[in-house]
Amino acid sequence: MAETLANELLKVLVKKMTDEAFKRIARAHGIYNELKELNKTLSRIQDLLTDASQKEVTHKSVKEWLNALQHLAYDIDDVLDDVATEAMRRELTLQQEPAASTSMVRKLIPSCCTNFSLTHRLSPKLDSINRDLENLEKRKTDLGLLKIDEKPKNTSRRNETSLPDGSSVIGREVEKEKLLNKLLGDDGSSKENFSIVPIVGMGGVGKTTLARILYNHTKVQSHFELHVWICVSDDFDVFKISKTMFQDVSNENKNFENLNQLHMALTNQLKNKRFLLVLDDVWHENENDWENLVRPFHSCAPGSRIIMTTRKVELLKNLHFGHLDSLKSLSHEDALSLFALHALGVENFNSHTTLKPHGEGIVKKCAGLPLALKAIGRLLGTRTNVEDWEDVLNSEIWNLENSDKIVPALRLSYHDLSADLKQLFAWYYCGWRKGF
Repeated sequence: MAETLANELLKVLVKKMTDEAFKRIARAHGIYNELKELNKTLSRIQDLLTDASQKEVTHKSVKEWLNALQHLAYDIDDVLDDVATEAMRRELTLQQEPAASTSMVRKLIPSCCTNFSLTHRLSPKLDSINRDLENLEKRKTDLGLLKIDEKPKNTSRRNETSLPDGSSVIGREVEKEKLLNKLLGDDGSSKENFSIVPIVGMGGVGKTTLARILYNHTKVQSHFELHVWICVSDDFDVFKISKTMFQDVSNENKNFENLNQLHMALTNQLKNKRFLLVLDDVWHENENDWENLVRPFHSCAPGSRIIMTTRKVELLKNLHFGHLDSLKSLSHEDALSLFALHALGVENFNSHTTLKPHGEGIVKKCAGLPLALKAIGRLLGTRTNVEDWEDVLNSEIWNLENSDKIVPALRLSYHDLSADLKQLFAWYYCGWRKGF
């Protein structure tokens, strides 16, 4: 998704160059006009990125164009950093030199001369970058890139909730029963009143879905007095997680001045009660932060549980988890049923026999990963002709270098989206790819 990266880079650069403080610095160094022209060219190129995003997979020349744009964006950023760094250096120099001597020297040296060194150094770079950018813009005709109007969409980081989505869950019966026994039973292995039940596995394998099944299971709901679901992701903020937990178990929205006050209140809420906490999508690996988070949990009743879904095992190892069972991909039969459900609305190919060979091929390429199966299934949900299924099965995206099994499936879904949804999907993709 070169277009996504290029677009985000350009946004950062435009924001820097339109900052009023930065404009004053540029004027002081005599490079304002060059940066102004640069900004205009960048804005015109930004208008082409929506169309480029639709063509980068099927047109190698567009992908190369986007890569060249990325490199130029980095060059521009280097120049802007040079300007900002020089401004800070000059400010520090003025602060450190005696006021009288500085004033005398500045009177003797024209202001144009004090800025000459930086201007002399950066002007050729800016001229070269401007020429390269203009050349990239001129190539739009040869590449067939057009300005496509679109309204930007607001995006936020993905948050999974405890509520079922209404779709059938296929497979995972063995894993579910095993984890239910850990949640409801007591093997005596924990020295604390609470213990962790980890669900470990690669992205897209179905960790959150399995945690949601367990959380909403009738036996689980009746077994625990308190139930809390928190999607953590990469924001492992002890105060924030603790406050969310307090609000859920107390149904109160109090303000706390510090973590100690919050933990005292949470301790009282958990005292002698058996609770279930789901911490979904944990990336953090700091053992000290974990120990700080669980301090209030020691007051709970025995048998309390924490379900942790994660693909990062370092924290669990630090907490003395020896052998960790990773959640495996679906069996071929379950994978085929899940794919059929999302592509055809039924759990088999009995009424679509002509599509079954292509469906089996796609399922094999998805390697049994539920997220990939759902993504491609939904992509084909409105297409029941053999040609469309053949196009997906034979797409070159499956052969991307340095790509695991799920990425091609997500990219196929991405490139079939309308332009105004691609920014949201790209954010989702980047969040999923984190850590790989």
